[in-house]
Amino acid sequence: MFLEPRLQNIQHKKGWIEVICGSMFSGKTEELIRRLNRARIANLNVEIYKSAIDTRYHETEIVSHNLNKVSSTPVSSSMNILLMTRDADVIGIDEAQFFDEEIIYVCETLAQKGVRIIVAGLDMDYLGKPFGPMPALLSIAEFVTRSMQYVWYAVILLRIHSENRQPVRLYFLAKKIHMKQDAGDVSMRV
Repeated sequence: MFLEPRLQNIQHKKGWIEVICGSMFSGKTEELIRRLNRARIANLNVEIYKSAIDTRYHETEIVSHNLNKVSSTPVSSSMNILLMTRDADVIGIDEAQFFDEEIIYVCETLAQKGVRIIVAGLDMDYLGKPFGPMPALLSIAEFVTRSMQYVWYAVILLRIHSENRQPVRLYFLAKKIHMKQDAGDVSMRV
């Protein structure tokens, strides 16, 4: 999906909000970094923010589980994003579930000013309940991407010799399973 704005209508420029959501390890940050890099390739002015409490991998970088990273500005309050934003065409916000409810106002205000907002975050907590400001962001977003989790599992099958019960052959099977979440239920598709 390519959503870069058409630059010939800069006077009538209107922004929008994109939300990338899903469970942990589903590739949300990876997709956020990919979209921000594409915006940079298109010579758009990109600013990236993260919550100051998110220091898992790095204090000032957004880092995916694949260890792809991009420099960002940590903020303690979502209103700081409004104060710090300059002439951005695209703003990326990672781990939006850690922000306060004002993040909704911040995203709407910036989108009305013509900025493309790309937000990534967990939409549900570990109990499957809506998490932080994400449900409200999902309801106002023009574009929503729901990432699905992929899990690897491994099975070791031993063929046992019938006489002395010793293993004679070792089989190894690894398969990628697609995890699908629907209304709180988790199902697997092999």
